[in-house]
Amino acid sequence: MEFSIIKYNYRKFTIANKISMVMSKKKGKTVKQKPVEEKKQTNPSKKIFYVTSIILLGILVFLFLPGKNIKKYNNSPDKTKLEHSAFTFTKHGELSFLKKDGSFITKIDIEIANNDETRARGLMYRSNMKENQGMLFIFPQERYQSFWMKDTVIPLDMIFVNANREIVTIHKNTTPYSLKSYPSDKPAKYVIEVNAGFTDKYNIQIGDKIVWRRN
Repeated sequence: MEFSIIKYNYRKFTIANKISMVMSKKKGKTVKQKPVEEKKQTNPSKKIFYVTSIILLGILVFLFLPGKNIKKYNNSPDKTKLEHSAFTFTKHGELSFLKKDGSFITKIDIEIANNDETRARGLMYRSNMKENQGMLFIFPQERYQSFWMKDTVIPLDMIFVNANREIVTIHKNTTPYSLKSYPSDKPAKYVIEVNAGFTDKYNIQIGDKIVWRRN
């Protein structure tokens, strides 16, 4: 019995001693605080350099993209003149305008467009044309025709003529670069393009006639 009491007291003392040691360690422990990290300040000049580099890289990529050199024509007369300055007037013949009674009105030099390529190009890209010059379009059949002003620099008068060489439609002072359609009111086999104001100056009207010859 006495031995058991001693053993019990020894255990009690040991536990108490351990608790005391732990408490003393806690009291003497120094808590270390983490140092506050300073925010890194970005150098403004470096930021500007990075942004500028990205912009320049984007420009270089755009400039050297495949297909960049393919011609795309817009509504810029300066660009059109520069890229197509080789198109100049070539005289192929002469055309006269006559009144209904056959009396002479005036005469012009004509460039003839009588195939798909020349009819499609017409007077596109021409920066100027003399008053006594014009283009005569000749079609294989008499039918309703329709023209536009895509890539055409100068304003025009469009004169539509039937197979009997009588004027059936006149569109005056057409708008350069316009995609608007200028159709004939009746079937036409010929179309004449002259400088805007030409038909008013010479009082050319529907019902008047034309005669023409090649060089």
